[in-house]
Amino acid sequence: MRVAIRVRPGASRTRVGGSHAGALVVAVSARAVDGAATEAALAAVADAFGVRRRHVTLVTGTTSRDKVVDVDDDALADAPARLTALLNA
Repeated sequence: MRVAIRVRPGASRTRVGGSHAGALVVAVSARAVDGAATEAALAAVADAFGVRRRHVTLVTGTTSRDKVVDVDDDALADAPARLTALLNA
């Protein structure tokens, strides 16, 4: 399942929830230096969906705040329901 995310680096704490222009908001404490914020965002998405980090891959947006990630559907049966809950959080 592909998920559009909006990364907010430099947050006081890591949080996944809410929406920004239809994308899932992922706030991470890591700064946007050398891909640290991207890696932290992928780990946060994996944690929010309850899957291992290896089940979440970056599709587009390596250096952008707007990214598209792929969450392995086989690893999680209720992924669409979790996405809806996170977008409404």
